[in-house]
Amino acid sequence: MDKEQLAEKATEALRPFETANLMNTIQNLTLKQIFTHPPFLIIVTAVFFFGVVKRSKTILLTLFTLIAFIVIARFAMPAPGEELSVHSMLPFIFGGLLIGGVIIYFTLIKSD
Repeated sequence: MDKEQLAEKATEALRPFETANLMNTIQNLTLKQIFTHPPFLIIVTAVFFFGVVKRSKTILLTLFTLIAFIVIARFAMPAPGEELSVHSMLPFIFGGLLIGGVIIYFTLIKSD
């Protein structure tokens, strides 16, 4: 197998991960599809139990941030064919401020 064939196979294998394909997939997914996907549920559950058993604030805040970002990205993404506007960015802006506020509160303000 020469380099050209290897590069061609790698290109075909990575084609689903192109930015346009990923954005199209994210825009068409519903929250129900995301949160009922078995690998996602297994990973989130494992990380949650690990965080609870270890009593790690960092792990639990990271999990909160991941889930909150998924929800915010779903609501802030414009529908396919629509342009990005200030009105569609408001959930992302206020959700980001909320996530940042929760992280700052639990890491800097609230002490054990």
